[in-house]
Amino acid sequence: MKRHDFIATLQQRTGIAAVGPSALRGQGKGVLRATQTFLGQMDLSGVSTSSPRRYRKWLDGQTKRLLEKLPVNGSPWGTARKALNLFMRDTLYNRYLNRRFGINAIEPWLEVPLDSAVARGLKRHAGRGSLPQWPGLKKLKAGVSDEFQDFAQEHARAQGIERVHLDIYLWVENR
Repeated sequence: MKRHDFIATLQQRTGIAAVGPSALRGQGKGVLRATQTFLGQMDLSGVSTSSPRRYRKWLDGQTKRLLEKLPVNGSPWGTARKALNLFMRDTLYNRYLNRRFGINAIEPWLEVPLDSAVARGLKRHAGRGSLPQWPGLKKLKAGVSDEFQDFAQEHARAQGIERVHLDIYLWVENR
């Protein structure tokens, strides 16, 4: 086995491990497998490490591409975005993928993977009425996600960590 095969196989494994059945529970038949397949084959060499704006553009593009692969109606933007954010977080945490694709460079730009537990924790830390009502993963859209991500960025800075790592704390606190 060659190193390229190792990296490709490791990416496939990371896609499966990062987005397991509990992460996408109730999102529709076939969504989990389609998502895991997409993540395992996604071209990570295209990740933009040049600016937060370019990374966001790349992430938005990947969200759109994943949505096109999902075998469900209704374009569940929140489902696709959560899966991508879980995968990118685990790519950051994997030393081989991190090194190969330079993920350390974008650590400050990675989003916290949003779900009901993380949203509940963010709302508690933000205070009553500071964040919008959580619409659920299937109904989450970019604008509401941005409000949660913006608060998560502020809250993470106050904790001395990057936003992506809040998932670890908030998930444990609110499961």
